[in-house]
Amino acid sequence: MYNIYNSGRIQGVKINMTEYATLIIEGKEYKLPVICGSEGEKAIDIRSLRQQTGYITIDPGFANTGSCKSAITFMDGERGILRYRGIPIEQLAEHSSFVETAYLLIEGKLPTQTQLTRTSVYLNDFSLLHEDMRSFYQNFPSKAHPMGILSAMVNAMRSFYPEFSDEDREFNKTFLRLISKVRTMSAIAYKISRGHRPVYPRPDYSYCANFLHMMFDNPVIPYRLDRDFEQALNVFWILHADHEQNCSTATVRVVGSGRVNVYAAISAGISALWGPLHGGANQAVIKMLEQIRDDKLTIPQAIARAKDRNDPFRLMGFGHRVYKTYDPRAKIMKKMCDLVLSKKRCKDSLLDIAVELEQAGMADHYFQDKGLYPNVDFYAGIMLRAMGIPTNMFTVMFAIGRLPGWLAQWKENSTDPEQKISRPRQIYTGNNVMDYIPMDQRHA
Repeated sequence: MYNIYNSGRIQGVKINMTEYATLIIEGKEYKLPVICGSEGEKAIDIRSLRQQTGYITIDPGFANTGSCKSAITFMDGERGILRYRGIPIEQLAEHSSFVETAYLLIEGKLPTQTQLTRTSVYLNDFSLLHEDMRSFYQNFPSKAHPMGILSAMVNAMRSFYPEFSDEDREFNKTFLRLISKVRTMSAIAYKISRGHRPVYPRPDYSYCANFLHMMFDNPVIPYRLDRDFEQALNVFWILHADHEQNCSTATVRVVGSGRVNVYAAISAGISALWGPLHGGANQAVIKMLEQIRDDKLTIPQAIARAKDRNDPFRLMGFGHRVYKTYDPRAKIMKKMCDLVLSKKRCKDSLLDIAVELEQAGMADHYFQDKGLYPNVDFYAGIMLRAMGIPTNMFTVMFAIGRLPGWLAQWKENSTDPEQKISRPRQIYTGNNVMDYIPMDQRHA
């Protein structure tokens, strides 16, 4: 039994977490159901709150608000847990492939060998891009950001390819087209930005191997696939495949609640992911390392500046909004990062700074006490740079990995009978009613 007393007109809240919550407002008592999830999370169901009381809740950033019930991903920030459909992320990173993980997220179960093979065949079959779509790339400005291009191109796919249908219920072909073609479109955007001709995928390569092939192969220097790089990319995409109701996933659900086509919803998710506080965080890590290099800061100086609240300098890639302990994805990403760095043949001052910064940050008591450990974005940014991925492609790499999660969330949301069109309320703080003032009576 809990008693929480608040200021204002709400006199008190008494909660019995096993049955219902009793809310007392202005002396009147209201009973609200308590919902319990499969992992023990508890939520007060306030769907009838405004109708019963005339009150709404306010929660900027929705940190304490559940927008849906979901059976896709479970995460516990206090204990550092992340699971897809119940399977720990550590097991998927060690044993699974990105394609198999995508199937798991969307279909809710691991595929049989026949199902996995069929899925891989479809991904290869759908990897080519309509020639009319390829011509769109020529009309983007040369300095257009790849995320803006990708968002626009995904939205344009609706005009070229069929929408969701009931013809093939097993891993719908619309989803497979998106997963396959987003990879192709991303590689083409990079090639065209370099003034190179696009490279077509190879039927004998895996999903991850084909992306590296389409990115880096050219007629002068054929790309030699490194299997460790392929595995590192595979793990990177598995770790980013879903992460509960984050900004971009919530965007996909909100836009999808209007019953728009899946291409439009995914395009919106890509735009949401673009922000530096979300998918752009790995890119921000590289910019921070460049600042340390360009300002000729020593690592102790950089850490001292980061501790100073009056200094705008921040250590990007340390800490996480949800994880209050070590990010479980970061432990796995660090192994892949170390693997790729061990194969790096040429000198890179930024990578040297990153390694020294990681060691110093992990040993610093200030960061330890505040739980500011390197997160997945820190190691991801370093690893992608070491693999030769340009910085402006980092968020695109994130988007490719997150696509299966977006599709799974869109599918779950669109088939949930409890879901309605998203329409948040607000607390109005503007002027009260006032008369219109004629032009000749207005004062500056």
